Amino acid sequence: MRALIGLAVFAALWQALFSPPFHVVLLRLVELLGQRGFQLDIIASVLAWAIAMGIAIAIAVPAGLVLGSVPLLRTATRAVIEFLRPIPSVALIPLAIVAMGGGSDTKIALAVYASVWPILFNTIYSMAEIDPLLVDTARSFGFRRPRILLTVALPHAAPFVFTGIRLAGSIALILIVSTEFLAGAPRGIGTFILNASSGAGRLDLVLAGTLVAGVFGFLVNAGLERLGRKLFRWQP
Repeated sequence: MRALIGLAVFAALWQALFSPPFHVVLLRLVELLGQRGFQLDIIASVLAWAIAMGIAIAIAVPAGLVLGSVPLLRTATRAVIEFLRPIPSVALIPLAIVAMGGGSDTKIALAVYASVWPILFNTIYSMAEIDPLLVDTARSFGFRRPRILLTVALPHAAPFVFTGIRLAGSIALILIVSTEFLAGAPRGIGTFILNASSGAGRLDLVLAGTLVAGVFGFLVNAGLERLGRKLFRWQP
């Protein structure tokens, strides 16, 4: 309810203070949603986001479990990780365009790079919170390291990993749309915004495209947050 009130206040302020007003952008958005080209742009961005998130999870979760459970390996890789992590992913867009071009691979690769870090670090830090008694008990039953990671570490780390995934979801969307806008991808919300802002500069179209990206980001975050509450009710 509070979220709806906040959205209503935001829409009212937009309607009163900015041009084009909110109702004009909303009407333009309704028109765009019925156009095949705009639908394909949305699908392109959503599909790239989903692929990037899947790859990031597949990379970051196993890597986080291993790094979090092997201190020697974590120490050996710390310098490289701490060097790469602070680099703004958006700043890598020009380099990625030169190396890979402006296709779908570029935006997916950058989104994967940006999304890996919150999932990876949440997984690593969750390993430090495991009760050593649980690990010792598993070892006393003859469990080897891979089985301990799957049956003891992963269930414990799951809530932390899920928080990292929720954070990474928003980051991935930002990189997808930003790369589409700057690289001029064949399809995508960012590409639509780029085309709308060129030439005559239809601000209503630009804001309509931006509104779609914002709504998608809101739905992703709200959906993951709600799913997390259901999956991890035991986690405070």
